[in-house]
Amino acid sequence: MEPETLGIGGAVSALQAGNKVARKNWNGKGMFLFLKKSYTYRACDAIEHGCADINDIVHMSSSVWMKTANGQVVPWLCSQTDLLANDWVIVE
Repeated sequence: MEPETLGIGGAVSALQAGNKVARKNWNGKGMFLFLKKSYTYRACDAIEHGCADINDIVHMSSSVWMKTANGQVVPWLCSQTDLLANDWVIVE
């Protein structure tokens, strides 16, 4: 049975509920998106020190990340094609 496909709104809702999502026809095997919720950490290099608060803590906002076909994790930015697609699926 084929998984239910979603538009971008459904994909975002799935991410917010803690699911992984992917485009049904992405070429790379094992690729998916996930939501990394807000978190904090102690600055560890010069650039991070410039972003930190007075306690040397960096405050990261929630953001969407991608696990790529080669196993790396990178920040993800939605393209026009992704925004208008209706082939998003929840990844089990």
